[in-house]
Amino acid sequence: MAKEFNVTGTCYPAMHYMADISAKLGHILEMVEKGRYFTINRPRQYGKTTMLATLNDALSNSSAYLPIRMNFQGIDSKWHETDAAFAQMVLNHMKTTLEYQDKQLFEVIREKEAEADGMDGLSRLITHLAHRSKKKLVLLIDEVDASSNYWPFLRFLGMLRSKYLDRFSPQHATFHSVVLAGVHDVKSLKSRIRPGEDNTGQYNSPWNIAADFKVTMSFLPEEIVPMLEDFAQEQHVQLNAPHLANRLYYYTSGYPFLVSKLCKIMAEDILLAKTEKALTEADLEQAVQQLLREDNTNFESLIKNLENNPELYNLAFQVIINGANIPFNPDEPITAMGRLYGIFKSNGRLSIHNRIYEQRLYSYMTAKYYREQLSQEQEVSPGLYTTPDGQGLDLERALLRFQQYLREQHSKRDEHFLERHWRLVFLAFLKPIINGKGHDFKEAQISEEKRLDVVVTYNHHKYIIELKRWYGEQAHQRGLLQLADYLQRQGMDEGYLLIFDPRRQGDVPAHGWEEVEGKRVFVVWV
Repeated sequence: MAKEFNVTGTCYPAMHYMADISAKLGHILEMVEKGRYFTINRPRQYGKTTMLATLNDALSNSSAYLPIRMNFQGIDSKWHETDAAFAQMVLNHMKTTLEYQDKQLFEVIREKEAEADGMDGLSRLITHLAHRSKKKLVLLIDEVDASSNYWPFLRFLGMLRSKYLDRFSPQHATFHSVVLAGVHDVKSLKSRIRPGEDNTGQYNSPWNIAADFKVTMSFLPEEIVPMLEDFAQEQHVQLNAPHLANRLYYYTSGYPFLVSKLCKIMAEDILLAKTEKALTEADLEQAVQQLLREDNTNFESLIKNLENNPELYNLAFQVIINGANIPFNPDEPITAMGRLYGIFKSNGRLSIHNRIYEQRLYSYMTAKYYREQLSQEQEVSPGLYTTPDGQGLDLERALLRFQQYLREQHSKRDEHFLERHWRLVFLAFLKPIINGKGHDFKEAQISEEKRLDVVVTYNHHKYIIELKRWYGEQAHQRGLLQLADYLQRQGMDEGYLLIFDPRRQGDVPAHGWEEVEGKRVFVVWV
């Protein structure tokens, strides 16, 4: 059976093209060997389950360890009602594993499980198993988020913690290592000790003995290369693996789902439509565009997390649309939430995790604003903003129409709104003009002027539009030079500059072409 790129569930080397995660596995095995208790906490579809399965296989093939693997996803809520029910559920999982891996320990559980009628009984049974096992026991639990809101799970963690703290005492012998996997860091969970009737009391983490998990789960370019080479060799496809790997990382920042999804699109859609069996950077660019247009559960989760958390949406909006230069602070609650969901990363400042997410959210935010605010106000006639041959855009006319539109609507919108959202208004205005035949992409340029460069493609034409505020003539001249340099690097002779100028009076010209370093720039003040 031929391999394929997998984007759903666990990846298996015999069935799927996989990134080389051996270095990551080595670091995790080292933590297990040292007897660490820890959590692999990363966003959805970040390779946690595959890593846990790979770790389980590595430990199973070792003469020193006996892994006991379980998954809490989809378990019935009845198992969370009492400590006794939860303990029985854990034992059921353990029996399922040990029945095929260690018959002796399986029989031990069958003989003793009636005594495990709560956390104390489960604790004693774990100690009994640790003494009877010829190997070091390692507990692996996936999808712990499914249980994290239930008290029995917190008490289960507390029991493991207590045993860990006294693990060298014979009466508290326990798992050599415990590895949990989930979106949330279980160390942040708090359980109440001696709660009072007023719902107050002391708080403590039941998992504060866990070691920090510092293994990078993102796919690095050198880890993507073997996956591409494996595919190329098996399918007899010509490609430059190091170059494609670097470009995949450029777009995805190594987010495992996005890397595999782009590879899958190239292999199963783009390659099949080509006459030659070769993949190039242009094919990857096409795959990126196809991915940005499709619906999938990863994007649905991304949008849902933003819509369910207005403060998180606003923070992402400031970064994406307004180009806000926000210092990164991992302790700030909204920032921490964004990192938890895979939306933010630290780049010296707060940044969107990857270019795919940034572009998807950019398109979503502008389309949402257009639907809610502009769709009833703006009518776009076919051909109104295209060149005479219909193949290009008349952006000069479009920018002047936007200037007029904003002046007409000024009385309907307060100054504070325009100060904050003028970029969004323009981007939403642009949407229906390029819809169907073109795309717009943002390229963030962080500077004192908070520039936002928008690249528009329409049929086979490309246009550069820079958006910025007015900060005075000197800053304006610097901005023109920056834009001219950007045009030079893009191999273009003309560009467009849209300036938001709160003064809106005096002798500031409304619009005009300017010559800068051999480039022509059409400047419009709004």
